Amino acid sequence: MPSAIELEGLSKSFGEKVVLDQLDLDVSPAGVFALLGPNGAGKTTIVHILSTLLRPDSGVARVGGHDVVAQPEAVRALIGLTGQFSAVDNLLTGEENLRLMADLRHLGRKEGARRTRELLERFDLTEAAGKPLSTYSGGMRRRLDLAMTLISRPSIVFLDEPTTGLDPRSRVEMWQIVRELVAAGTTIFLTTQYLEEADQLADRIAVLDRGTIVADGTPAELKRRVPGGRIRLEFSDEHALTHAATTLPDATRDDAALALDVPSDGSFASIRAVMDRLESEPLTFTIHTPDLDDVFFALTGHEATQEAAR
Repeated sequence: MPSAIELEGLSKSFGEKVVLDQLDLDVSPAGVFALLGPNGAGKTTIVHILSTLLRPDSGVARVGGHDVVAQPEAVRALIGLTGQFSAVDNLLTGEENLRLMADLRHLGRKEGARRTRELLERFDLTEAAGKPLSTYSGGMRRRLDLAMTLISRPSIVFLDEPTTGLDPRSRVEMWQIVRELVAAGTTIFLTTQYLEEADQLADRIAVLDRGTIVADGTPAELKRRVPGGRIRLEFSDEHALTHAATTLPDATRDDAALALDVPSDGSFASIRAVMDRLESEPLTFTIHTPDLDDVFFALTGHEATQEAAR
């Protein structure tokens, strides 16, 4: 299938500071692509270039096959953008905000009204539709913001830290909405300060650092690149533990728990190799793999705190 987003040699500087350096990227359609990186890595700059808000210095960026510089109107017709802060009008009601966006998107009176009703229902805002935004919670405002983004049925949606500041329940609700969009064929380009969010949602993750992509793959692939994975084997008695420890000399022994920790990348082949060497089966075994925090730190040298992951 044609790429949803393509970057070829994309570069951008602000004064003497190079933010993007000859960046290449290819994003497949109908999935969630997450871009991670430390503060100042250039994530929001990429979003602004792809959404035609900022011109690159050099290189090519295409969205839906359209060049963002040569064909900005064609790109804008395909996309929706939800930024880091809710772009809603506090003087209007929820319904009025949606109708305003429908007018800006030239949907027409009848289609705009129909689409507004549909989105209010979909985002569980029907009861609050006629209320001023001063009565909305943070989660409600964020849902309304995303509903406004979707008013024109964009095929590609940019979500720039969409759940920042939301409580855990509202965050989970947003995740479900994203999954529903992808199931309907929408491409999601996500930047996030929550690595759990990328792990939960993304089909593919790229890590951006110092203007270049330093890693790219599925969450599982990235985790396998970082050392520290292990298989934990628990045994019924000390005799079985001692025999297994002799068979697996690379393992770390935990006598109190009657367990062994065996270095592993978590793959099926490594698990089979360990189990084949044992004469008796352990009571239980558990696979422990590095999480995205470990990946983030190993690749960028930064702790994956909320501030560092922006």
